[in-house]
Amino acid sequence: MSKLFKIVIFQITLILGFNTGATDILRLVTTTSTDNSGLTDFLVKEFNRDTGINVHVVAVGTGKALAIARNGDADVILVHSKPDELEFVDQGNGIERISVMYNDFILVGPGEIGETRSITEVMRVIADKDQLFISRGDDSGTHKKELQLWQAAGVKQQDNWYRESGQGMGKTLQIASELNAYTLTDRGTWLAQNANQPLQLQIVFEGDDDLFNPYSLIAVNPEKFIHVNYDAANQFIDWMTSVKGQQLIAGFEVEGQQLFFPSIN
Repeated sequence: MSKLFKIVIFQITLILGFNTGATDILRLVTTTSTDNSGLTDFLVKEFNRDTGINVHVVAVGTGKALAIARNGDADVILVHSKPDELEFVDQGNGIERISVMYNDFILVGPGEIGETRSITEVMRVIADKDQLFISRGDDSGTHKKELQLWQAAGVKQQDNWYRESGQGMGKTLQIASELNAYTLTDRGTWLAQNANQPLQLQIVFEGDDDLFNPYSLIAVNPEKFIHVNYDAANQFIDWMTSVKGQQLIAGFEVEGQQLFFPSIN
């Protein structure tokens, strides 16, 4: 089933649910990174046990998640592109940007590319050496970060070494592995993907401040979209930022490695 078809079915189902008075449904639109890592499913199940609220999830890139929410087809979003999130709220589409967790981006590839001191230096070396780079090319938070890094490095992408997958993070990592290429990924998806299907890639660069990757929750504005389940959205936000929610985020591991870190101590 294609991702577009899933989104259409998701929207139709929720419209019908709303019309029949099903107020115990929360429409959560989140990123492929939280979904591919397994975190979304883990948290949603625990939230349902605690509240009885059923959560319908669609996982897309941050750009698409924000677009869905702008149409009023979400109650709450979990995304990771701060400038776009702030714009979304400033435009009156969402109530408040609430930091909930973070991890980091890492650059992975088939091998080391020489001495480098910053992520921008790494990006310049990849371009200078015409090393194959696979971009998600999907307007996701990861794609947006990647474009920022190219701009900061003063690099213009060229067709002879730059390719766009148009896929989520998991698929993009698989493509990079098959083509011996470099790519930017969030650490959570990298760890989960390697645990499920080891990749022929290694971490090339990590630890730069520019690779910080915060995630936020935003409830869709009920004054703009009167049909949204604002009560359920607030319950989800309260639960995610509670002691229990933050402990669950901190405790989520893959093969003994923590994938995300809570923003609230």
